[in-house]
Amino acid sequence: QVQLVESGGGLVQPGGSLRLSCAASSRAFNSAAMAWFRQAPGEEREFVAAIVWNGYRTYYVDSVKGRFHISGDDAKNTVDLQMNSLKPEDTALYFCAAASALILSEFGSQSTYNYWGQGTQVTVSS
Repeated sequence: QVQLVESGGGLVQPGGSLRLSCAASSRAFNSAAMAWFRQAPGEEREFVAAIVWNGYRTYYVDSVKGRFHISGDDAKNTVDLQMNSLKPEDTALYFCAAASALILSEFGSQSTYNYWGQGTQVTVSS
C-alpha cells in the first residue's frame, strides 16, 4: 500500500511564501502523475496543480498561475509546491495525490488519482 506524506504547511502573512512537499512511501511505485488539491472550509476539494511525468508537463488552476510552481522527481515519487504571493483565499487544507495511470485530459479530476495524502493546513492571515 502506497502512502503519501505531506509537509510544509503553516501560517503565513498575505504576500508570503510557503513550500509544500510530498513523498510516497514506496519507491517501487510508478506514478504517471502527481498533483495538489485543496479544500477550504465549507467548500469542495479543488484542483491546484499537477505534474505529468511523461514530458514533465505542468498544469495549474487559473487562480494560482504565476504564483505557484509545481516540481518533482518521478524516480523518487516526490512532488513539491512552491507557493508565492499567498492570499487569504489560498487558505485551505492541501492534499497531495498520485495517479497510477492517466488520461491527459483528466489531470484535474479527483477521480484520476488513486492515492491521497492526509493533507497539510495552509493558513494565510495577518
